[in-house]
Amino acid sequence: MMMICSVNRVKKNIAGQMIFNDLSIEIREGERLAFVGPNGCGKTTLMKMIVGTENCDQGNIAIKRGARIGYLEQIPKFEEGRTVSECLKKAFQPLLELEVEMKKLEQQMATEGDPERLNKVIGHYGELQQHYEEQGGYLIEAKINQVAQGLGIIGHLELPFERLSGGEQTKVGLAALLLTNPDLLLLDEPTNHLDMEAIEWLEDWLVQSENTVVMTSHDRQFLDKVVTKIYDLDDEEALPYHGNYSDYIVEREKRLLLAFAHYEEQQKKIKKMKATIKRLKEWGNRAKPPNAKFHRQAKSMEKALEKMEKLDRPQLEEDKMALSFQAEGRSGKDVIKLENLSFAYDNRAPLFVGVNLHLRYQERAAIIGPNGAGKSTLLKLILGELQPTEGRMNRGTQLNIGYLSQKTFEGRQDQRLIEAFREHVPVSEAEARHLLAQFLFYGADVFKKVQDLSGGERMRLRLAQFMHQDINLLILDEPTNHLDIPAREALEDALSAFNGTVLAVSHDRWFLNHCFHKIYYLDNQTMISYPGNYDYVKEKRSDN
Repeated sequence: MMMICSVNRVKKNIAGQMIFNDLSIEIREGERLAFVGPNGCGKTTLMKMIVGTENCDQGNIAIKRGARIGYLEQIPKFEEGRTVSECLKKAFQPLLELEVEMKKLEQQMATEGDPERLNKVIGHYGELQQHYEEQGGYLIEAKINQVAQGLGIIGHLELPFERLSGGEQTKVGLAALLLTNPDLLLLDEPTNHLDMEAIEWLEDWLVQSENTVVMTSHDRQFLDKVVTKIYDLDDEEALPYHGNYSDYIVEREKRLLLAFAHYEEQQKKIKKMKATIKRLKEWGNRAKPPNAKFHRQAKSMEKALEKMEKLDRPQLEEDKMALSFQAEGRSGKDVIKLENLSFAYDNRAPLFVGVNLHLRYQERAAIIGPNGAGKSTLLKLILGELQPTEGRMNRGTQLNIGYLSQKTFEGRQDQRLIEAFREHVPVSEAEARHLLAQFLFYGADVFKKVQDLSGGERMRLRLAQFMHQDINLLILDEPTNHLDIPAREALEDALSAFNGTVLAVSHDRWFLNHCFHKIYYLDNQTMISYPGNYDYVKEKRSDN
């Protein structure tokens, strides 16, 4: 395969911190690869350097001549007043211009009276029409509808773009990008704002595409399905792994164990050399007169030891949140019970009708379904923030609820991080700093204002507060949003060990498969219960 992009010995420093040092990467045509690593390791920075919106301090990035690059911006930009359909048609601008020229020729053919000139116009029109057809001009509407249907924006095509929510606008940007069919497609967290149906549609699209795809993602299931190569951005460099995410995990473990074995072997050798040097010096000093030969041998060995390239001790475990939840007091046997519950906003059509849910002590249940089906609304009803239109809702006795909303942190935004933590956890400043360090907030990090925290930092702060509160029911709305993979793994381990009850809304299929044994599927105003994880639900729904 030919090279489409090469990153050559790149250095990048941001605010005094070295992000990349002598970084080199090869991207070949047709590859589907991902950059993985914890938040802050430089994944998005590297994407921007490839696009050209961020500069390298040293080194260079070479793109194949003539290659068209497409990059997914978080909030795309379109001309004001454009409908979604018009925004998507911009992906076919050359064909649209050809269409305008063809219409002019059609008008000319209808009015041209000179047979000779008419034949020339007809001939030119035929050439343009053939090119238009070969480039898929007659399939523009079908392609737009296919992508809009797959990403769940088919109902928004005639709406003005600026009236859409941020998540919907990002979907439109992704749709427009896919329709432009670039040679090198760069996707930064493409599954954000997508529900599971749209994610699975995007997976199939990318797998079947002939484009070269480079992405960042914390969605492990998505990485497993799509990518064929992974670059692990770690310690200012990029280490390549062939295969999908699961292959990467296995190979990375092997490499770490092998590196640790080499490190231990070298440490034994160093220890042995130091002992020999000490012994040679002792022998030289004991001799009468002192033996210079032993001292020369010791000196030679010391020089060899100094020249030896020392191996760093491999870190077998990534830095993860030290997260755990412990329910001090247990709740009643029946935690949440909804019977024939219906809800509608104002005088609008019902969001759902006749919903039933029974959550028992220590169960782990999740609510899934397409965006807009009412999942978050259902959680607000359970929390008592909204009242049902019809039906009954009973909450069990002795409940201590911890609720994690999608907004991640709804407290005062001008507070320092450590103040926000101590507001919920009454400990000294020194103890607070110690506890926050367990959530990867080190040094001056604890004095950041809440409003300046990233989404992942806000989520870690909220989880730190939860950990030190007496909670026996966790209600989580998209808890893995904004978390990197190590943080997601820490959350999964904590939930598995939690002795209370969990109810979550999520579109993270890996999380759903590993943490939940009961799934409620909410769609088309109804909810169905399944006694299994996400893969079980998918299998049962595909059978119907």
